[in-house]
Amino acid sequence: MMKRLAKGRYIARISQCARDIEDAQALRQRAFLGSNGRDQDPFDTRCLHVLVHERRSARLVCCCRLLPLENGDAIDGSYSAQFYDLEPLRAFEGPMLEMGRFCVDPDVQDPDVIRVIWAAMTQYVDESGAQMLFGCSSFAGTDQDDYMDAFAVLHEKHLAPKRWLPKVKAQTVFPFASHFRKQSNRKTDRKRAMLRMPPLLRTYLLMGGWVSDHAVVDPDLNTLHVFTGLEISAIPPARKRLLRASVG
Repeated sequence: MMKRLAKGRYIARISQCARDIEDAQALRQRAFLGSNGRDQDPFDTRCLHVLVHERRSARLVCCCRLLPLENGDAIDGSYSAQFYDLEPLRAFEGPMLEMGRFCVDPDVQDPDVIRVIWAAMTQYVDESGAQMLFGCSSFAGTDQDDYMDAFAVLHEKHLAPKRWLPKVKAQTVFPFASHFRKQSNRKTDRKRAMLRMPPLLRTYLLMGGWVSDHAVVDPDLNTLHVFTGLEISAIPPARKRLLRASVG
């Protein structure tokens, strides 16, 4: 079990009671929907919840939830399997870890928050022996035109290996890979692409992560999301050293 991790102004820990989960649900509601209330679903009771608090105020500034799976045979029980056909990943033999509902308080812009939660994730991955980290990386809103440069970069450089590539399952998707194959002469603004990329997804990609070839339109959370996977063995050694140094 991940121990309490203190870094700078922030503390990361695993939830310990129902109130912790309720606080995470309230933050998710604000981050995803911009309203009061609690974002909740049946997966909350099956998951571990990672919370990042500001030390001085004890304010919750970031959270995510983790669902450990023994191997690919259990992939159909994941949250992501509601939206993607993950049959190819059933062949994955090692332990897997689904990371979901990742969000940061909309009023907090400090990049150290992301660093702290990734340090906590690194600690948990090392302790659990997980060999693949996966989940849904969300873009705010459901208008694909807002993110065309970002989707172009994902198509060019970051599609999943064919052996793991998720298939379409959701009713409403944007098949960006096939879209850009038909527009091979399109010029991509790479600076704009990275600015429009969600912070979680940028971090996945820096570590060697990959994505599905389509985005799912999720009207319930008002997001577009792509399935995102990261094989732990594929993380560049220099990046692994940085992550583990952040834990120490």
